[in-house]
Amino acid sequence: MLTASDVTEVLTEIFPLLRGGWIQKIQQPMDHTLVLDVRVPGQTHRLLISCRPDLARLHITTRSLANPPTPPPFCQFLRAHFQGARIDDIRQIGKDRIVELQITGREGSHTILCELTGNKANILVLDAERRVLRDLTRQYRLAGQTYAPPSQRNTNHETASSRFAGRVGGMLPVSEAIDAHYREQETTHTIDRIKADRLRILKKTLKKEQRLIEAWRHDLSRATAYRGYARYGELIKAHLSAITKGIDHVEITDYFDDRLPNITILLDPMKSAQGNMDDYFRKHRKFLAAERELKPRIERAEHGIERLRQEIQQIEQGTWTLPAIPPAHRNAAAIVRATTSKGHLTADQRRGPFRRFTSTDGLPIFVGRNARENEELTFALAKSDDLWLHARGTPGSHVVVRLDKGADPPPETLRDAATLALLYSDLKKSGKGDVIYTRRKWVKKAKGQAAGAVTVTQEKSIFVSLDRHRLDQLKARS
Repeated sequence: MLTASDVTEVLTEIFPLLRGGWIQKIQQPMDHTLVLDVRVPGQTHRLLISCRPDLARLHITTRSLANPPTPPPFCQFLRAHFQGARIDDIRQIGKDRIVELQITGREGSHTILCELTGNKANILVLDAERRVLRDLTRQYRLAGQTYAPPSQRNTNHETASSRFAGRVGGMLPVSEAIDAHYREQETTHTIDRIKADRLRILKKTLKKEQRLIEAWRHDLSRATAYRGYARYGELIKAHLSAITKGIDHVEITDYFDDRLPNITILLDPMKSAQGNMDDYFRKHRKFLAAERELKPRIERAEHGIERLRQEIQQIEQGTWTLPAIPPAHRNAAAIVRATTSKGHLTADQRRGPFRRFTSTDGLPIFVGRNARENEELTFALAKSDDLWLHARGTPGSHVVVRLDKGADPPPETLRDAATLALLYSDLKKSGKGDVIYTRRKWVKKAKGQAAGAVTVTQEKSIFVSLDRHRLDQLKARS
């Protein structure tokens, strides 16, 4: 952070340039950083003020910093009251790291006060009576109070000579030196933060993937119990006329075994022989589907978990690297963009909050939580071939299943998505109802209607009931 002597040096340099200038633009590119574009005759200077504890500083910069889509509240307040104001004076308070900009705008005289004082660094707005109107770090207890500066400090750190004194070269050598010094530090801090955020995401994803694999293994284990059920179905088929409704078992010679033993096959007394035979064949098909779909899915997920563990290990051991970024563009926004563009986060992970689930077949399911999310999900995130669902004739969430182009939704995925459409609709109370589904390309915005209102063509419908076991499995994979 700047010392008091550093502050003196930089103010000596920038004061003649900014005094009498007009604040043209106010930006807040990062949580603790303000940028004021100050117009003076013939040119515009960009004043950067940071109250980030470890990087607190004030200087002129030539860099353009990326801004968030929506300005933070403090920035909105400054724009509303001080855009177009004139800077009357800039001065250092005592020999401390406190700088105040005295400005005059359409609402009279005010002060933007910059405390560049380490852990308690802050930017405050004072009225003409020096009462606190607003502060950047949101210490609401200060509002309305008369400003009192921190106690004067007199440590070696404060009285040390400036590191930037006597700089030569360029129009603003002190600002240029400060900017270059802190740019590298800022990049290092940003990379450390991104690594910490990435590590947190990886560990959270790892836990979810492990739960997902556990659920799939449980499903596979249950389906494996049906391995021999085709044989039971064939044996029942061979004795259909001999089996009557109402019995709960039958003893049949197992002609699939060379020894021809008699075996007992359990029956549902509420079903006919045909119904019991169909049940055994259906459960065997479930076993075959599980073998065909779950085993490869588990294998792919395990490979994914191994990659997650390797990346976690790289971060923890300090060998994880970010994509190369040219020095001129090294700022927080550029690093984040470069990181996500290299595949660390998928487009779906970056878009919207939404409710997110994974179907029995491993396909992503997205569920809107309100009218705005419904509209964004359907018309911004969903692709034309994705499956779109909604409870018939009642308010509810839009549901989208991500599908490959030309692919049809597997039956279990369709039922999973329909169950979610029913759950997040007004039909939830009845626990059953019709859900319509179609391709996203057949869903259009309803003209003149509220957000989320649509017209649908080429739809089909499926009747579903809320299945507690299916919902538990979906929530485990959410």
